[in-house]
Amino acid sequence: MFTALSEQLTAVLKRLTERGVLSEADVTEALREIRRHLLEADVGFEVTRAFVERVRERAVGALQVEAVRPGQQVAKLVHDEIARMLGAEVGPDGRLVGAQGAAPLQFNSVGPTLLLLVGLQGSGKTTTAAKLARRLKREQKAPCLVAADVYRPAAREQLEQLGGQVGVPVFPGKGEEGRGGGVVELVWQAVREAEQARCRAVIVDTAGRVQIDVAMMDELRALQQAVEPREVLLVADGMSGQDAVRIAQGFHAAVRLTGVILTKLDGDARGGAALSIHGATGVPIKYVGVGEKLDALEPFDPGRMAGRILGQGDVVGLVEKAATAIDGAATQRLERKARSKRGMDLSDFLIALKQMEAMGPLKHVLSLLPGVNAKALQAVRADDKRLKHVEAIVLSMTPEERAEPTILTGSRRLRIAKGAGRPVQEVNRLLAQFQQMKQLLKGT
Repeated sequence: MFTALSEQLTAVLKRLTERGVLSEADVTEALREIRRHLLEADVGFEVTRAFVERVRERAVGALQVEAVRPGQQVAKLVHDEIARMLGAEVGPDGRLVGAQGAAPLQFNSVGPTLLLLVGLQGSGKTTTAAKLARRLKREQKAPCLVAADVYRPAAREQLEQLGGQVGVPVFPGKGEEGRGGGVVELVWQAVREAEQARCRAVIVDTAGRVQIDVAMMDELRALQQAVEPREVLLVADGMSGQDAVRIAQGFHAAVRLTGVILTKLDGDARGGAALSIHGATGVPIKYVGVGEKLDALEPFDPGRMAGRILGQGDVVGLVEKAATAIDGAATQRLERKARSKRGMDLSDFLIALKQMEAMGPLKHVLSLLPGVNAKALQAVRADDKRLKHVEAIVLSMTPEERAEPTILTGSRRLRIAKGAGRPVQEVNRLLAQFQQMKQLLKGT
């Protein structure tokens, strides 16, 4: 996510912070570079121009303050203005207002809350509906899903399958779409059934089209007027750059969006959509999809995202990810075992490995650490398949062998390698690394 842009902006700001004295010419040159990098990342021209002008205006005053090194002040200004581009709230002086955070979904105090998901085909709308349902279920919001796409073949079946995976009911069920009245009547009936089922959050997956057309917008307007959703969320492909911005503007003009969910930001997204969409529409980005799994949906915090773009990490995001993914009781047991006289065995090591795997791709976790910039991440050989290989090796051992790895003779190691489908060298390397880890834990 933002890999190239992050590397480029970090390099520019590093040169500024390393200088003890800055002139206006230095700042102008740096802003010229930043402007070029933003445009290369497919950020809108008007959004980029406004960003550069705001930074230049505030940087002139920052150069006069002697208490803080000017390079650090300019870096802080760039961070704040990127956060502003992403939707952070700012005061009259241009500074970020208080503690920022992700823009929350709004819920009704009484009765179910309707969340209408709109977008074009191929943006990941149906999968995002299931991801959002999973997140809201974890937040005790009692969600359900409504299959309102009657045009795409097997769209309802896909949503029912995803709903089953996350343990969320899907309305209407099979054979219920022909009750008359078209999509509006279908959704209306589904909402009534969801209300009877005591659902608090009703996520409506509407039909997409190849492109925005009159029929699509008329249907969405009629649906919006009939069911009065509390949130109208556009699901947009984060890799489509300025196309996503134009799509957001089109939907916003027709149905007044309340938020955006950007998908596919775990790929080669240059960042143009995320950095432009709020400035072009005034609509906040509420969530981002960062992977294909159903737990890969994160709240979008402009300030923290700005820090990640500038290589400052996101420790809060890392803590939140660990809190949701890691079993606290299992972690405490592992800690007690590691500090005991006997120490951890390979069964404990496998549990720890699964805890780490639950946090998501290793490179994504590393990207949340301060000081780990895009260039450093590219140098890291973080192969997530390696964790699967290690798991296969450990599972090919007998319980006795996991408890006492010292009994692993050459013939046993060969049997384990064949069982795991890996070379014997990998088995030897794993055992050596495990012994090193045990020694390290004993020394702490």
